[in-house]
Amino acid sequence: MKIRKAILNKAKKIKLLATDVDGVLTDGKIVILNSGEEIKFWDVYDRFAFTLLRNYASYIKIAWITGRTSPQVAARAKEVGVNYLYQKCMDKISAVHDILKKENLTIDEVAFIGDDLIDLPVLSKCGLAFCPKNAPEEVKDAVDYITNGKSGEGIFREAVEIIFKSQGIWKKVLENYRRSIRISKATQNHTEKTQKKIQ
Repeated sequence: MKIRKAILNKAKKIKLLATDVDGVLTDGKIVILNSGEEIKFWDVYDRFAFTLLRNYASYIKIAWITGRTSPQVAARAKEVGVNYLYQKCMDKISAVHDILKKENLTIDEVAFIGDDLIDLPVLSKCGLAFCPKNAPEEVKDAVDYITNGKSGEGIFREAVEIIFKSQGIWKKVLENYRRSIRISKATQNHTEKTQKKIQ
């Protein structure tokens, strides 16, 4: 993935990663059961991105700001370690400013991922704006980066990778996982040699 220098320069400053939910973390489709419960589909790559944030960049706060209300969203947010959850929120820029006050951050330190017109007030003002490649043209025109994936196809993970690469974290992630592979292979070889001696 080749990333423009201007994007990397903006990503270096990010300390708050905020996102819409439906149409970003999900594909936008909602299954409503007879009980009224909503079923959403989440991407496993995004799930791992939250783990990476917790393990390697806990100073980056995470916010979900959505116009809908769903118990599933609240449960999911708690599960992956979201710091701020705003549901039934139509004024998303006010929610962002609320977080900025609490965390003593500036708007330039905010990255936001949105997919529709309701997200434009934040996308047009935040430090780094993302949208999925299937977003409306008006949204695409307002962002810094259009992701390679569509809604619900790991676009949160894509944004996290860009931020990590700009802040020098991605190399550490790769080094740690590659080291784990080497340790695993060494352990396996030692086990095989030990088994041969026993035989």
